[in-house]
Amino acid sequence: MTISLRHARVRYGPLEALHGITLAASAPGLTVLLGRNGSGRTTALRALAGTVPLSGGAVVWDGVDVTRVPAYERARRGLCLVPERQAVFGSLTVRENLELTAPAYELALDAYPRLERLLPRRAGTLSGGEQRMLALSRALLARPRVVLVDEPAQGMSPAVATRTYELLAELDACVVLAEQRLPPVLRDRPVLVYELRRGAVVFSGEAAELRASAEAARRARRTGPNPSE
Repeated sequence: MTISLRHARVRYGPLEALHGITLAASAPGLTVLLGRNGSGRTTALRALAGTVPLSGGAVVWDGVDVTRVPAYERARRGLCLVPERQAVFGSLTVRENLELTAPAYELALDAYPRLERLLPRRAGTLSGGEQRMLALSRALLARPRVVLVDEPAQGMSPAVATRTYELLAELDACVVLAEQRLPPVLRDRPVLVYELRRGAVVFSGEAAELRASAEAARRARRTGPNPSE
């Protein structure tokens, strides 16, 4: 199972955020979209989810063009988007947030035991890291076919962040993450990486290839230009 962007363009008014990018993510497996703020990684996730329209190109899921399929219908078909912000219902309790997804939510507490003592709390009063745990727990409970997560470990302690990436890596689903940097825990896993810069893909390959490319660039900067050239 694969979901992909093909020559995708997205505009926000007069500004083009994606300049005809092509990328693909398969299941089961992890794909990471890397880039600084303004690189287009968040827009790429939203384009896959259908929460922003394409001005050109296509979204293809399992060989079917779903470009014109609305976001709610993609969700019904098994796509789950966990945005960076407003990923939980702040006026509801943690328990109510979980029960909206699945009446039996023990799996969420197994994933993040800390949530158990937070069950009566309103989600809007939680810390940023706790809200991320709740949002990701809801995604796990939904048992999606495609999971799109923007900055999954934001606000989490290193130990909880590591646990989060392990949970995502173990899912029998197509998992696409948007990150500013490749998380250390994923560097030795078979992860497909796309690096975006100013709305264009500047690198695609395995995590090991990204490390090798970065190391070669560092060596080149240290040695400087070759005087013989």
